[in-house]
Amino acid sequence: MDEKKYEALKIENQLCFPLYACSRDVIKRYKPFLDKIGLTYTQYITMMVMWDRKEVNVKELGRRLYLDSGTLTPLLKKLESKGFLTRKRSTEDERNLIISITEKGELLKEEALEIPEKLAQSLPLDQEEAAELYRMLYKLLAG
Repeated sequence: MDEKKYEALKIENQLCFPLYACSRDVIKRYKPFLDKIGLTYTQYITMMVMWDRKEVNVKELGRRLYLDSGTLTPLLKKLESKGFLTRKRSTEDERNLIISITEKGELLKEEALEIPEKLAQSLPLDQEEAAELYRMLYKLLAG
């Protein structure tokens, strides 16, 4: 049998596998920091958008986070139940759901302030390597 024919199917020859494994590892590294402020990783990235934008419709939030509405709906309900944001229908178009950050959500920003630096310190990359990885990953996302 010609083994070379199947080289492309080996896991060590796949770009997707190290991306997947690294993604899981990085998210796992966030967990102890996020546990302290009571957020999951997807709740955290949602709050990062909200800290920046203050108010956004669900479609735009999904686009920014690369999440579909089936994932966003329970996530947003949970963040609303924690008092970090509110959901309301747009007065111009009831099909649009507007998400707004609350005062409690804004206060959480202070508690999260140290997370990016602590995460960076936990990675085996120097600043230049991290910047290059960041650039390459966003190049992939844009493609």
